[in-house]
Order: sequence, then C-alpha cells, then structure tokens
Amino acid sequence: MLMKHGSPVKRIIVGVDGSASSVEALRQAQRLAVPSGAKILATTYWDYPQIHDGYLAMGIDGFEESAKNILTEALHEAFGSDVPRNVVPKLVRCHPREGLIEATRDADILVVGRRGQGAFGILLGSISSACVAHSHCPVLVVHELPKPRAHTQEKDEAVIEPRKDL
Repeated sequence: MLMKHGSPVKRIIVGVDGSASSVEALRQAQRLAVPSGAKILATTYWDYPQIHDGYLAMGIDGFEESAKNILTEALHEAFGSDVPRNVVPKLVRCHPREGLIEATRDADILVVGRRGQGAFGILLGSISSACVAHSHCPVLVVHELPKPRAHTQEKDEAVIEPRKDL
C-alpha cells in the first residue's frame, strides 16, 4: 500500500482499548500492513485517575497490569495464539487522546476503533473524533463488525395462507 505522497506504509499505530471495534482495528491494520511489510504498534494507553491534592487515593493499584491484560487479550482475540511478528505490543502511561495524536507524528497511518454513541450509532467517540481532527497522518476509524444473525427455519420461510373470502 502506498500513501498519497507515493511512499510505502511502514509504521501503523493502532489504539487498543479492548473493545470489539479496537480488536477489529487490529485486524484491519494487519490487512493494510501485509502488502508493504509495515510494522504495527498495537498501543494501549493507561493512566492513574485524576485526584485532588490532599486526598489519599485508595484502590488505585493494578491500572498498568489491567491495561497490559487488555492489550494481551485484544491481541489474542484478533490473531489467536499466533500474533504476527510485525505486530509489536506497546503499553504507554498517558491519556489515549494525547498519546495517539503524539504517536501520529512518526506514523504513516493511525487505526482506531469507533466507540461513539448517538442516534443510529453515527457519532464517533471522543478519542476517535480528536484523532481525526488533530492527527499528523491519515486516520482509519473502524466499526465493530456486525454479529452474524442466527437464521431459523421459521424466519427464513414465509407461509402464505390462501384468502378464504375470494
């Protein structure tokens, strides 16, 4: 895959938060990476919650470990036990919005999942919106793939009764 300016894609950043759309973002990034041999940085951002000075924070242990587990599980869900060698997991202590935008300075493309809400699911999430607005490279926003619907014989077969009043 070539970028608009004609150079091949070499570095793809993927924001991973464990959502189904971020798992799909990993898969789509790999589809983009294979033709040019690009490296994928599968990145999960984490930080401690904001607290006011003078307050003692209770129960704030485990944030980094939790983020690491999210990243590991997302990679496993996207690729199974055989994560491609071009996919490099990265754990960063930083707010996702600022971290992703900063990472785009050295990236050819950013791939993020859409977690937005709103009528008909048409709104982007706040982080994906910020990335689209402020990224230093192209951004691909990936939706979660729809789950296949189970078809039953009752749903697939229409029964037409003849009219009796004719």
